[in-house]
Amino acid sequence: MKKWIIPVLVSIAVFLTACSEDTSEQEKEDPEKAAPKETEVSEKEEPDLPASAGDRKVSEDGSMIEVEEPERIDVIVNKQRKLPDGYEPPDLTEPDVPFSFEEFHPKKQMREEAARALEALFEAAEEDGLDLVAASGYRSYERQKTIYENSVAENGEEYANRYSAKPGTSEHQTGLAMDVTSAEMAFRLEQSFIETDEGSWLEENAHRFGFVIRYPEGKTDITGYAYEPWHLRYIGEKLAAEVHEQEETLEEFFGLYPTN
Repeated sequence: MKKWIIPVLVSIAVFLTACSEDTSEQEKEDPEKAAPKETEVSEKEEPDLPASAGDRKVSEDGSMIEVEEPERIDVIVNKQRKLPDGYEPPDLTEPDVPFSFEEFHPKKQMREEAARALEALFEAAEEDGLDLVAASGYRSYERQKTIYENSVAENGEEYANRYSAKPGTSEHQTGLAMDVTSAEMAFRLEQSFIETDEGSWLEENAHRFGFVIRYPEGKTDITGYAYEPWHLRYIGEKLAAEVHEQEETLEEFFGLYPTN
């Protein structure tokens, strides 16, 4: 009666050998499973590239890219990344903060989310005994064109390119930027603003409200612009906290440099 056991055991052994060979072939076809790669450990999560997957190159040499999703809060606009022709933010509103001028002007406006965040920032600064003043927010394509051309005429193209954006490449056109100053500065926009209590407070606290100093000191070769301690850019609290902690520009954070 035990004679049937041997053939059965032989059959089982053959079956197991075949399964083992199949598994081996699968591993050969997938080298990542056969030999897992060593992964580099990073303290920060790899960020999603903002509005880039569908970006469209618009210059013949590929040096200029048109952003595909200009309404994203984390959109990156710089000397190599322009807004679509005719772009205007859909939800512009005037934040309830002090301005350096009283009359209505489109440059008082920001996008809704950014405007509410700016109000919270100004309120916190006031509670700390500081007097911030907003100077310039949204700019249309045409207004930026005028500003840039005037700067070229007065100071030359090299100077203009360091301090002023060509039309279509200005962060102000996104509705997410605001230039901020103080009475101590006589409402001027100058690098010495960082030496005031207001300027120092902004550098240390802007990220708490979703803003970053967009063009920090010593990063001109990356951003393409000279140091602007007055230029606030809204990107949302979570992202602003990460960028501030890493002490990086948006170009560095998202791997989009150099820009010039």
